[in-house]
Amino acid sequence: MVDLESEVPPLPPRYRFRDLLLGDQGWQNDDRVQVEFYVDENTFKERLKLFFIKNQRSSLRIRLFNFSLKLLSCLLYICRVLLDDPTKGNGWAPIIWVRRSLPLWGLQLLQNTLMFFCFFQGNLWEQVLRIPFILEMINTVPFLITIFWPPLRNLFIPVFLNCWLAKHALENMINDLHRAIQRTQSAMFNQVLILISTLLCLIFTCICGIQHLERAGNNLTLFDSLYFCIVTFSTVGFGDVTPKIWPSKLLVVIMICVALVVLPIQFEQLAYLWMERQKSGGNYSRHRAQTEKHVVLCVSSLKIDLLMDFLNEFYAHPRLQDYYVVILCPTEMDSQVRRVLQIPMWSQRVIYLQGSALKDQDLLRAKMDNAEACFILSSRCEVDRTAADHQTILRAWALKDFAPNCPLYVQILKPENKFHVKFADHVVCEEEFKYAMLALNCICPATSTLITLLVHTSRGQEGQQSKEQWQKVYGRCSGNEVYHILMEESAFFAEYEGKSFTYASFHAHKKYGVCLIGARREDNKNMLLNPGPRYIMTGTDTCFYVNITKEENSTFKKHEEEKSNKNPSSVYHGPSRLPVHSIIASMGTVAIDLQDTGCRSTSGPNLTLPTDGTKGERRPSIAPVLEVADASLIQACDLLSDHSEDEAVLSDEERPKEEFVKGYPPNSPYIGSSPTFCHLLREKVPFCCLRLDKGCQHNCFEDAKAYGFRNKLIIVAAETAGNGLYNFIVPLRAYYRPKKELNPIVLLLDNPPEIHFLEAICWFPMVYYMVGSIDNLDDLLRCGISFAANMVVVDKESTMSAEEDYMADAKTIVNVQTLFRLFSFLSIITELTHPANMRFMQFRAKDCYSLSLSKLEKKEREKGSNLAFMFRLPFAAGRVFSISMLDTLLYQSFVKDYMISITRLLLGLDTTPGSGFLCSMKIAEDDLWIRTYGRLYQKLCSSTGDIPIGLYRTESQNLAISESQISVSVDDCEDTKETKDHISYRNNHRNSTSSDQSDKPLLRKKSMQWAKRLSRKVPKHSSKTRSERQELAELVKNRMKNLGLSTSDYDVLNDHQNTLSYILINPSPDTRLELNDIISNKCWLIVS
Repeated sequence: MVDLESEVPPLPPRYRFRDLLLGDQGWQNDDRVQVEFYVDENTFKERLKLFFIKNQRSSLRIRLFNFSLKLLSCLLYICRVLLDDPTKGNGWAPIIWVRRSLPLWGLQLLQNTLMFFCFFQGNLWEQVLRIPFILEMINTVPFLITIFWPPLRNLFIPVFLNCWLAKHALENMINDLHRAIQRTQSAMFNQVLILISTLLCLIFTCICGIQHLERAGNNLTLFDSLYFCIVTFSTVGFGDVTPKIWPSKLLVVIMICVALVVLPIQFEQLAYLWMERQKSGGNYSRHRAQTEKHVVLCVSSLKIDLLMDFLNEFYAHPRLQDYYVVILCPTEMDSQVRRVLQIPMWSQRVIYLQGSALKDQDLLRAKMDNAEACFILSSRCEVDRTAADHQTILRAWALKDFAPNCPLYVQILKPENKFHVKFADHVVCEEEFKYAMLALNCICPATSTLITLLVHTSRGQEGQQSKEQWQKVYGRCSGNEVYHILMEESAFFAEYEGKSFTYASFHAHKKYGVCLIGARREDNKNMLLNPGPRYIMTGTDTCFYVNITKEENSTFKKHEEEKSNKNPSSVYHGPSRLPVHSIIASMGTVAIDLQDTGCRSTSGPNLTLPTDGTKGERRPSIAPVLEVADASLIQACDLLSDHSEDEAVLSDEERPKEEFVKGYPPNSPYIGSSPTFCHLLREKVPFCCLRLDKGCQHNCFEDAKAYGFRNKLIIVAAETAGNGLYNFIVPLRAYYRPKKELNPIVLLLDNPPEIHFLEAICWFPMVYYMVGSIDNLDDLLRCGISFAANMVVVDKESTMSAEEDYMADAKTIVNVQTLFRLFSFLSIITELTHPANMRFMQFRAKDCYSLSLSKLEKKEREKGSNLAFMFRLPFAAGRVFSISMLDTLLYQSFVKDYMISITRLLLGLDTTPGSGFLCSMKIAEDDLWIRTYGRLYQKLCSSTGDIPIGLYRTESQNLAISESQISVSVDDCEDTKETKDHISYRNNHRNSTSSDQSDKPLLRKKSMQWAKRLSRKVPKHSSKTRSERQELAELVKNRMKNLGLSTSDYDVLNDHQNTLSYILINPSPDTRLELNDIISNKCWLIVS
């Protein structure tokens, strides 16, 4: 076989790399021909064109020079007219002959000859048809003829027509200017410039033409001609100045015809560009971007609710008043949005640009590289939410590529897509927060309301004009927000440096009314919620606290009160008040009492009343909160130890068959989920055993009753088992939940779950699923709704989009209303797409109390409140929630970059070693000796290290003036009367400064008598209500019998429809406690 390498000849020397670099003399001996390209451009004419036209810089200069010459020629024409004497000629001679000086003639000749030579190119016949060429011929050829025939130098030449050539030069000059600076100006600017120049040229031509032709008539001056043209073109026509000869009249007719043709075309083009600009939004100028601060809002489609939520929350902060908002949206502006943006308050600060975030041109129009921040919001109303996330991800990538230094605030819908935008500065995953809040609503009532109020900016003025006391207190407490401050710079916390966290929290709340909830070390980025009494505060710590306003907006005014000489330390202001000094702290719009921080003598670590205390003796005292933690009083917590007390008290028969362990879930359904320590099974459950309504080889249970659960169920009705539903299970199976309090979870799904989801939930104890719908009563009964504690209805993705936006919740609302009527004892927690639809939850058409709340909501909205819906009873009680209300969490992160971290820690989405979590406790009858919220604060801090942040209160509506109370029957009133006095809650809420109400039994007795009299007046309505309930109860019981279910668990008499619940965030220390108040607090755990 022939060697191929030996057959390849070596390269000649001239092709060697060294020779190519260093050169070779052998190249000079080759027969080569040098070819020169673009030879025609070396001619004199082409060089002139290259200098005057093709070269951008020189072309701009020569066009500016040409434009100046044209204007100069027009000015010289005016000077000639003013200096000319038309009376020297007779007949038509003044029209044909004029006096022209020799310098002016020479200058015009040189300019016209040069420009004619440079601009003449191409075919002659093509140039003849161009109007600028014709005008150049009219003004140039006569001057060229006068070179050879001097007597024609005084021949009249219409030099004033150079105004049209000046207009043409101006247009070319603007185009060259754009080419020279490599920028594209707005077409609106060019069109306005063309319109103005066309109008000026028409008027100038008419003025000069009328004046010249009337040299043979009335000898009008230029001012008279200007007056005549303005009067004629404005259609006024006084008639005092008129042309006398027929050429002048003919010129007027021609100019009017030209104006009627040219001007409408120009106006039409201008109007078209104006409408297009209104759609696209124009540009945000570079000068404004460099001198002003602006943020960019990128959305797929802009709805009025989303826009107003963003603007109200963004501009609620004082330091953002000078910011501008640039909206970048690919769709045309909605009519409602256009009307809102025309309001003076927004028109000067909001700029709408129609464009795509994936186009660099549109990002350049929005000046993204100069923006302070960019908010990217997903379209949650899309049917395919995954596709909406994909669009959001591409926008985030495009913005990061175009402006890498611009902070990004991204909203994502699906948790599995969150890791694609991990590079963003702040990310809010909608389904993560939604399911975590819905889960905590089941064990910590009104968690969704608590979080919503904390992330909304409010001054606490809502409801202050109401006659209802609970609305005043609830509205005032809703103004509490989370703030931060460096401890050494704080007037609230600086004095507690070197003290324990619980000591600082209690005394700051007692003295200033602020609730210290967390801290962060200077050298640590992780925030700790209630790190406990072992955490010692330092001056460099960042303190996070809840208050009406931030400390920087506060002023302190001290006024010493006259004290008694005998016993100055025992001054009381009523039995419900702690001893206080007369010290007032003015907190912006709120004034609170600064209470004495002195600790009282204590005894007993328990919340309950000591057994040796008897009536008539001194009330038991509470242990003081120690400055430094005492290891003997506060027991250290171990993450791996079992904190449940149920195993110690349960007998062998009551012990659960399944053995639980604590650990991290072995399977996560998506990438990016935070690991959470949970209660798990030692061995995973087979997939067949997860099906609630079908037996298998491992068990034969076919309904929830057969399982014999000790605790009531939590039922979740969802369309599909998405990955976000995993975040509903994790908080309910967290390691700090006692085993005996774990509620079974039943997932009622419209579609069967996928394998990877079952693989993730099979390790959690007492988690089941069932394929069914809330539309079907049989499915509800089989899944155990008759003995469920909570029913969570998740908004279905398939119904989120509708032809009419607010109709997206129609199916959910009607289904929940059906559940509300059939199972009145059930606590139903509902998610809606639009917050405005909350008024239809538990709807009663003839309820006067609901109508009064509707009027209150309208008044608060007219006052500009961001929380006008807060007084709706379902929202106040935490039974309805809309994920759009959490959009403000992302907006607040621009000012408070820690808000997302705090919210995730509160909801249990993130866990930090040494940080606390959100839980709740219930005030029993034996705990009422504590009396006030301030004493409860001290008791929790001194005994368990817990920090309370709010009260969840339930009251009866028996005293409310509404038609639903009028329909109460006599028997119902008797039942109410027979209950204990401390269980019947009052709508007449006790004020924190009120004295001991010893006449409450008398008031309650009178109210019951009043209800009896009203019930006797309307017996028909009462019987109708009772018969309707009986019919519904019979319907449910018949279906249960047909399914083979026991009807003993169906409780039709347990009705909570006549109660109202609300949450008080950080109430004042002297707020009185009531029976069954639920305290929302954060318990601390030191994680090893």
